[in-house]
Amino acid sequence: MSNLKEQALAYHANGKPGKIEVIPTKPHSTQTDLGLAYTPGVAEPCREIEKDNNKAYDYTAKGNLVAVISNGTAVLGLGDIGAVAGKPVMEGKGLLFKIYAGVDVFDIEVNEKDPKKFCDIVKGIAPTFGGINLEDIKAPECFEIEETLKKELNIPVMHDDQHGTAIISSAALINALDIAGKKIDEIHAVVNGAGAAAIACTNLYVSLGIKRENIVMLDSKGVIRKDREKLTPQKAVYATDRDIHTLEEAMKGADLFLGLSKPNILTKEMLQSMAKNPIVFALANPVPEVSYDVAISSREDIIFATGRSDYPNQVNNVIGFPYIFRGALDVRATCINEHMKHAAVRAIAALAHKPVPDVVNIAYNAQRFTFGKEYLIPKPLDPRLLTDVSIAVAKAAIESGVARKPITDWDAYYDRLRDMMGYDNKLIRQFSDTARSNPKRVVFAESNLNMLKAAVQAKIEGVAHPILLGNPDRIQIIAQREQLDLTGIKIVNPRSPEEFERRRKYAEIYAEENGRNGVTLDEARDDMFEPNHFGMMMVKVGDADALISGGYSKYSETIELAKEIIGIRDEYKHFGAMHILSTRKGTFFLADTLVNRDPDAETLVDIVKLTHDAVRFFAHEPVMAMLSYANFGSDKGAPRGTSNTAREAVKMIHEQYPDYVIDGEMQVNVALDKDLRDTKYPFNKVKGQTVNTLIFPCLSSANTTCKMLLEMGVGESIGPVQMGLNKPVHFTDTDASVHDIFNLTVAAVIDAIVQEKKDEENSRKKYDKMW
Repeated sequence: MSNLKEQALAYHANGKPGKIEVIPTKPHSTQTDLGLAYTPGVAEPCREIEKDNNKAYDYTAKGNLVAVISNGTAVLGLGDIGAVAGKPVMEGKGLLFKIYAGVDVFDIEVNEKDPKKFCDIVKGIAPTFGGINLEDIKAPECFEIEETLKKELNIPVMHDDQHGTAIISSAALINALDIAGKKIDEIHAVVNGAGAAAIACTNLYVSLGIKRENIVMLDSKGVIRKDREKLTPQKAVYATDRDIHTLEEAMKGADLFLGLSKPNILTKEMLQSMAKNPIVFALANPVPEVSYDVAISSREDIIFATGRSDYPNQVNNVIGFPYIFRGALDVRATCINEHMKHAAVRAIAALAHKPVPDVVNIAYNAQRFTFGKEYLIPKPLDPRLLTDVSIAVAKAAIESGVARKPITDWDAYYDRLRDMMGYDNKLIRQFSDTARSNPKRVVFAESNLNMLKAAVQAKIEGVAHPILLGNPDRIQIIAQREQLDLTGIKIVNPRSPEEFERRRKYAEIYAEENGRNGVTLDEARDDMFEPNHFGMMMVKVGDADALISGGYSKYSETIELAKEIIGIRDEYKHFGAMHILSTRKGTFFLADTLVNRDPDAETLVDIVKLTHDAVRFFAHEPVMAMLSYANFGSDKGAPRGTSNTAREAVKMIHEQYPDYVIDGEMQVNVALDKDLRDTKYPFNKVKGQTVNTLIFPCLSSANTTCKMLLEMGVGESIGPVQMGLNKPVHFTDTDASVHDIFNLTVAAVIDAIVQEKKDEENSRKKYDKMW
């Protein structure tokens, strides 16, 4: 715990204190810019907004700005710790809004507990914002505050502690009932807890179809009965006159248990007394009302969910609130009403039925999620939530008449949602979490300073078990000079006498497999003194899981070596590499940025196939453009290796893989400017779609473009991500930063996890055939 405390405090204090900041969105480098941003130019939008307040959405950040507001009276299980003490939580909520849905946030901590005064303060600052997210306000005051603000403001207001939990658990309930084979209007429910979240959940369940008379609610005093005095209006609605006085009695024959109360109050006997296929949502955090192990062992037919990430079916508000506000803001909704909440519930529930992208499976220990008892709702890292939930909420706002700016082109809105989010940081977060849960042995073949620093970072972050190849004395000298802690990092010297047997074994395998390529046994023995040869053989025979190289070696030599030792996957004749770039205009995939110098048409076809599958792995649908200096045959006299090669490759792809969304050859501006492309070349096969994948005609154009964009600060990158080799071997640039190498290490670990799963599946298939 002390270690967590130190890490958390350092995380919040190091660098710039806190977690969020404000950055300019307009040019501001010249006097002209500043004159437009402030005086005298700023007067013009002020005059327009004075005439029509709705113009604030056009000329200011209001339309994408949410206030996360709290008085600190019910903070994350910490209780009433005060407004200032709750600020880190509110900043954290702002960070989640931004990284998941691109919504900007000002966190507002209000030092006021009186509901009326609190409402007056919020109403006074409301013109600044497009929406209000109330947070961590205790019951019953939160009910009065939210209802008052909803009535008196014309922007979306939602207390996430109430409705966020209600929406996510309702989605889980819909799917759980589907699995249990039960109808919502026939089930009997027990709700343990009567705070803000429990009341909101129960209200939403009733609006979805549960009958009030079939609900038994309990608070800290026991069953809420009609003969109890001084019930709040919210509790009185659910008071029962049935002869039930204890939780144990209430659980008998119940179909659903919802817990938002305290740890370990359910027993195995209580669970066994429930109806067939019982649904148990034990949502107390961090310790649920019954442990996962007890619940699952109590009966085979139980359908179980908690609020914890380490068990299946985590009911997590981040699945909902960023996207609910995203959809509401984008149509300038005046509120978040029941129709919009229901739409969010249905969208979240429906997404769990869809095939899960590999990027989500891999982010959670390479599991294969399919709809069922252990996958009731999507995972928080599922990128499809942004589009599915936001669109559903926006449509519901329009249908219910609360949208002031209806959307008519839903395809364009879908594209805008996908394009608006920088994706690589989220991707690295997902992959880092996965790598941390299943770290692999990664060989760093060339121990230059940046490689050493990246290896140390990988060890500290827990994403890999680094293996450094090289002279231990030299490595230790560098580490001491740079104050790098190599504790727990294995150092292997391929030239040492201790590695004689391994060198001999590797050499024999290498010579046997490449004898017809001119590799003799004597040469192979000499080669095994070299780090790249030795390291790749470690990966090949299973002494390591992945390799990072490229610090000193020439690409051409390392690439040829990888072909010889590791080999290209059977379904391809070539392999390639891809960079993923995150920019303000969206995420783009660039290929081939490393391997094939002057590809012919067949090589380009392989690059397209490799890239198509890789882009899908990263949870994007590839819309590909084959780039050139010419557009669609405009340079008819071009020699081989130029636009004609690109055109020939596109023709082959159209014939062999007609389902691929690709066209070309085309210039990059035509590829990226959808209106220009579709107007000038209306016959193109990517018409109406936003290109996210760029296939370059040669290595020089791809590599130059990628490096130029990165040097100009256009975005972050992951790569080069190797595509097509039999084992996880990845190559860095000679000038790669520690950050770049670390990101590539994470990608290599994920590659190794995927490879491990493939090997397990292949072994299982062979075993099945034997029997």
